[in-house]
Amino acid sequence: MVNDFEPLIGGAWLCQRYGFEPALPLATVSRIGGRRATQSSDGLTSETYVQVMRPEPTLRGHLTFHLKHEAPNLELLSRLFEACPPAELTAWIDSEPSGQYARRAGFLYEWLTGRELAVNAAISGPTIDAMDGEKMIVASADQAVANKRWRVRDNLPGTRAFCPVIRKSAAVTQAMALDVPALIGELTTEFGEDVLMKSAVWMTLRESKSSFEIEGEADKLDRIQRFADVLSRRAGGGTVPLDEVSLAQLQSEILGLSTSLKGFGLRQSPVFVGETIRYQDIVHYVAPASDDVPAMLGGLQTFLTRTQGQSPVMRSAVAAFGFVYIHPLADGNGRVHRFLINDLLRRDGAVRAPMIVPVSALITHDAAERRAYDDILDVISKPLMRSVAGGFEFTPTPSTYPDGISSNFVFHKAASARHVWQYLDLTDHVTYLSHVIERTIREDMREESRYLRSHARARSAIKDIIEMPDPQIDRVIRSMQANEGKLSNALAKEVPALARDGVWERLRELVRSAFEGDVRAGSSSTHLPQ
Repeated sequence: MVNDFEPLIGGAWLCQRYGFEPALPLATVSRIGGRRATQSSDGLTSETYVQVMRPEPTLRGHLTFHLKHEAPNLELLSRLFEACPPAELTAWIDSEPSGQYARRAGFLYEWLTGRELAVNAAISGPTIDAMDGEKMIVASADQAVANKRWRVRDNLPGTRAFCPVIRKSAAVTQAMALDVPALIGELTTEFGEDVLMKSAVWMTLRESKSSFEIEGEADKLDRIQRFADVLSRRAGGGTVPLDEVSLAQLQSEILGLSTSLKGFGLRQSPVFVGETIRYQDIVHYVAPASDDVPAMLGGLQTFLTRTQGQSPVMRSAVAAFGFVYIHPLADGNGRVHRFLINDLLRRDGAVRAPMIVPVSALITHDAAERRAYDDILDVISKPLMRSVAGGFEFTPTPSTYPDGISSNFVFHKAASARHVWQYLDLTDHVTYLSHVIERTIREDMREESRYLRSHARARSAIKDIIEMPDPQIDRVIRSMQANEGKLSNALAKEVPALARDGVWERLRELVRSAFEGDVRAGSSSTHLPQ
């Protein structure tokens, strides 16, 4: 037994007492000290309590403290219930069958392990919530399910196979409050419905191109156009593509027929995310075993069902990042991951068709945002990989799996990693995506709307001087931008009237005037002819 004077209490004490260490850092570490204090750094909190708050040095004492004072950590509880003798838990429950924390602990044990406790006492007491909705995201009120055995309302947002955790930190609360329709409404008021709808086409194509840039494939023009079409047509329509049939259909539309895959749908082979450096594979993240994938996707779908009506930003973050960590496809996971952001935003009414929010564009064109994107993926992958170090190998002879994939990658620590895969803490991912969405709307979408408004003014001004089809006018404007305001020989041959005395100079000034107002309003001058 741990010495009574050990300063750690709550979840940290349980880890030490039962000899396990969660892969993800504990969001809250509680201890006994001289005076009550709270310190926070990098999203982690250290809580110091006075001596009178010390729990009794037992499973009951410290698990009660964890459930009462700390946001319950499902990875920790999953590992705890695997490590602690069930008899300790049943002895507590038998001695306190009406206690809310004893009942909650019993319910969580059975929910997380799938095993039934041999409790002798008759459970009684008023019905209580399984999880504290003040501390973390739980199922919407109408989705909570009564558990008669424990007299507990099951308000966990997911399933045993996959239940993401989002702690209600101050940053998360602010992130979830982001009013996307209001931000887009500001653009509509400033630029008008017509300009904003025209910008939707460009935004969709830009999002597609940027999505490929993230994967280092910006030159795949046919794929870029195909993904843009999928974004425009599929986002927000039908059911969320998380079941095997709809996901296979979405994957086939995104990848097209030019693929080495023998079939579309859920992978049946192992997969890791990494890179090859000097012919050596570097593993950054190992995805769940293929046998676990269908149930995990079902858990993600359950999360979206049970949190209906809650923050669209939070739900889109969980759908997108939950999907990419599950990594259910042999190819196309990154694109579906980014598709799901806009799919949920549209589905929840935060964005209406045909508009999308081109978050990938911000990520690819801002070095700091690209680093932040990589960093947010590392929130899970780095600590997970540290915890399973030495747990994988590349065998001399590859195996061919039912989906046709040949791989020599073998992972030996899936049982340990499953505690992380099933109960991902996506708290930071919600705040990250909220920031990206807000910045994309306030900056990128506003910039493009300004440009389109100025472009329309320039078109109209050119037509007042010389009548031309819109595509030809667009070439004139592009030529001015590309050639620092000079008339190119190619354009002079195409439209001889442009070379007449004073015509080009007059057009250049009109175009410049069309763009000047928005430059003063804060737009970049890169579009402005010199």
